[in-house]
Formats: sequence, structure tokens, C-alpha cells
Amino acid sequence: MSVLLKVDDIKVAYGDFEALHGVSLEVEEGAIVTIVGANGAGKTTALRAVSGLTPPRSGTITYAGERVNGLSPRALVQRGIALTPEGRQLFPSMSVEDNLLVGTEARGAARAQANLKRMYERLPVLAERRTQLAGTLSGGEQQMAAIARALMSEPRLLLLDEPSLGLAPIIVSQIFDWVRDIGATGTTVLLVEQNVAASLQLAKYAYVLAEGLVSLHGPAEEIARDAAVRQAYLGHASVENP
Repeated sequence: MSVLLKVDDIKVAYGDFEALHGVSLEVEEGAIVTIVGANGAGKTTALRAVSGLTPPRSGTITYAGERVNGLSPRALVQRGIALTPEGRQLFPSMSVEDNLLVGTEARGAARAQANLKRMYERLPVLAERRTQLAGTLSGGEQQMAAIARALMSEPRLLLLDEPSLGLAPIIVSQIFDWVRDIGATGTTVLLVEQNVAASLQLAKYAYVLAEGLVSLHGPAEEIARDAAVRQAYLGHASVENP
């Protein structure tokens, strides 16, 4: 497989605080890749950098062979990168359908109705609630709507930030099944997830972030067997450098 996304030695800061200290990673076309790590490790910052929301201070981000540092989030959506942010961030006073249509804005509305039909067929609960205000949906329904909104832009690369956060286990299972299906259709997925065990089962490759650095990376099944990773997520030890 070819590399769709290459992040090379990026440093990202919020004012004087440097959140990423030189992170590098690669995502193959058509793969599901996960980034795991403790709270504050820099996982969300990495996705924000790729999506253009928090441009890196240094280093390079290459997508589909093009250096995309400095491009606006809108320009990146037009190139095929879509982000589902942590906390969903729907427009609560807008209807479910209007929230989904926001996802087509940067791409143009030509395929909006076809994509709506596709989302509603995959998620009948959203079809049933299409006129309901998004803020009145359950947490699981909001997460489904947030992912569907991103998919409305027909992304080549889907960035998912903590899709299981705050959801009941049965809903988490449904979300992960859907992410697996999304990957099976050929969409490349870069997943940040607090549910380490589930994300390592889902992904092909994994990166472990610790204090703004990649401390470990490799095939997800190998990372899942790593004793240091197990200890880290039980709170007994930090992940060591390989």
C-alpha cells in the first residue's frame, strides 16, 4: 500500500507550551491506524495539526504526495481530509439534517442529497430524527451524527477523535463496528481513542504517544501484547522507548 499521510518531525505549540516535540508517523492508504496514550499526551493535538486547526510550528505534513502545512481546514476538507472532533461539536440548535449538510459545505452541494440518502440508509435512527434539534439527541446519536457529518464530505482520510468518549458499552460497540465498516470501504482512518484495547483490536498499526513524543509504534497486535503498554494503561508504569 502507498502512504497517504506522512507526518515528519512536527512540533506544535499553544503559545509558550509545546504539546508535540517532534512527532513522526505514517498512515497507509486504506488502513485504520490508531494513536493511543494517556490524557495530555498530545493525541488530539496531532489530529488538530493534520486537520489544519493547529498548524505545526515546524516539521512537515504530507498528504497524497502534497505538502499541506499551512493550508486552511477548508482547503484540507476539499482535498479529502475530514475531522470528527472530540466532544462531537454539533450545532445544537440546528436540525440533524442541517448538521449533516454542514459537512458538504467545503465540497459543494452537488452530491448532498445522495450522501444524505447514504447516511440515512446506514443510520436509520438519524433518518427518524432528521428534523430534531441535534442538541436533543442522546450521546450515542450525537456521535453518529458527528461521524456522518464528516462522511458527508466524502473524505479519503477520516480523522476520529475519541469517538467512544462518554458512551455506553453497547453504543461503543456499534460505533466501532461502523468504523470497521468505513475502513472496509477503502476510507483511510486515523483514530485517537481512550479505549486502548478496542482501538488496538480495530487498527492495523498503532502509535503510542507519551508527553508529546512517539514512545512506541508498530503493528497494533504487537502493541497490544507489549507489557509496558499494558502497565501504562493500568497506571503502574510509563511506556518505555522501544
